Amino acid sequence: MNHFSLPAAQQLILQHTARLDTEIIPLAHSLNRVLAKDILANRDHPPYDVSAMDGYAVRAKNLSTCPILLTVTEDIRAGALPVMTVSDGQCARIMTGAALPHGADTVIRAEDTETVSPDTVQINVGATLGTDIRKQGENLRTGTIVLQAGMTITPGVLGILAMVKCAQVPVYCQPRVAILSTGDELEGLDDPFDSNKIPDANSHTLFAQVSALGITPTLLGIAQDNPVALAHAIRRGLDYDVLLISGGTSVGVHDYVRPTLAELDIQMHFWRVAIRPGHPFAFGTSPKNQVFCLPGNPVSSMVCFEQFVAPALRQAMGQRRLFRRTLTARLSHAIGHRHQNVEFVRVQLAQDQQGYVATATDSQSSGVLLSMAHADGLLIVPADSNGLAAGEAVTVQCLYDMDYQNTPFGALI
Repeated sequence: MNHFSLPAAQQLILQHTARLDTEIIPLAHSLNRVLAKDILANRDHPPYDVSAMDGYAVRAKNLSTCPILLTVTEDIRAGALPVMTVSDGQCARIMTGAALPHGADTVIRAEDTETVSPDTVQINVGATLGTDIRKQGENLRTGTIVLQAGMTITPGVLGILAMVKCAQVPVYCQPRVAILSTGDELEGLDDPFDSNKIPDANSHTLFAQVSALGITPTLLGIAQDNPVALAHAIRRGLDYDVLLISGGTSVGVHDYVRPTLAELDIQMHFWRVAIRPGHPFAFGTSPKNQVFCLPGNPVSSMVCFEQFVAPALRQAMGQRRLFRRTLTARLSHAIGHRHQNVEFVRVQLAQDQQGYVATATDSQSSGVLLSMAHADGLLIVPADSNGLAAGEAVTVQCLYDMDYQNTPFGALI
């Protein structure tokens, strides 16, 4: 199979990613999930006109000449309903959130008044009709759609759900994700120390990347480089909606992932993508599964997850914004580039008076995981670039934040 371009690979994966079914979960567990149905208001909020300030409920027409003395007819606390009507020459002492009494149409803040006696107040400033009043239904209106299906449940959205008494929330399900590393050279986290082995970091970086999306994945451990052990491990992984396989997708004599997936009737859509790092990335499907084959080099694995796996998982969960946020920065130094592949350069970001400044981390080797540990983002070098000059404006895909956007890189790629 030919190398797929980055946009073509992303588009194909998303075409093979269906939105999952829905479920009902408690409100307290709904943060960062995606609403599966429109939510309607079940009441007006506020239920009546209320004061937005501590002060005095008055009639605006009485304030044509200030200062003016008014008789205080009652005190109105939040949660208590007024019992008196405000007439000319009168006012009511009112607290923030309390219901406006009949006859009043304006609120004067307490700091703009002086108390003359328990029953008399001097109003020192005038005000226009409706000042510092929150109108009935200005937040919610009975029967209207207040939250739409497809919205991510942020703290503000969760607050609205509580306001409309939605204790059980309809959301899209989350995919069940399994992670499998391959290779006799790998040493597991709990294995005895062996200086001739390579610690398996990929399982744990992938676990963290999946977890950052709000999904708790399952670690399947390390599969040995033999067909029987690998087939057994992959069969376990196919019990899940999504299987992430790290390593073993090359064409060497002892790389068994390709033939094993073929034997298990996984339809592979491509085996290579035109990016650097990360070109040995593959994607396949069965009627029940998605299989992502990620490179064995840890940086390549992380970069491929961000470009291909994370958008698919977010789409499956009903998210609308699938791709990491990008920003524009100035490059602090020149970067060379060879035509053919889109390149992702790990960079640190700083700010000065002119905006963001991007500086590459020390090593850009795909095997040096420290370059990702120290990075704030991935600088995107287009495939047709001849290199980037110091001071040039560049696009950086942010890492490690929860802000996403609708398109991968705008018109850059």
